[in-house]
Amino acid sequence: MGFRELSEDMDALVLDGLGDMGTVGGREVAGFFSAPWLQPRIGRINTALREPQFEIRVSDASGIEPGQLVLIDLPAQDGGGQYDLVKLEPDGTGWVALLLRAKR
Repeated sequence: MGFRELSEDMDALVLDGLGDMGTVGGREVAGFFSAPWLQPRIGRINTALREPQFEIRVSDASGIEPGQLVLIDLPAQDGGGQYDLVKLEPDGTGWVALLLRAKR
């Protein structure tokens, strides 16, 4: 088994155990949600997150485009709710960050 296959298996296990569920363009997708107002703090130094993001695997990004509605299935206190998809940013490691804007 090659490195990519092992990575895909590991990603699936991590998403299954620790991932968040979202709906993008009407399709359910597993990923990791992060929001700037909930950013982790290391001592008194803030992390560099600026906009809400939902990171998904490249293999799940087919057909996902800016302008689609993104629903994050988390309690409101954890940032769950409706967002507009502004931009997709692949990171070169098999993951794509969906940059979001809170739906008003």
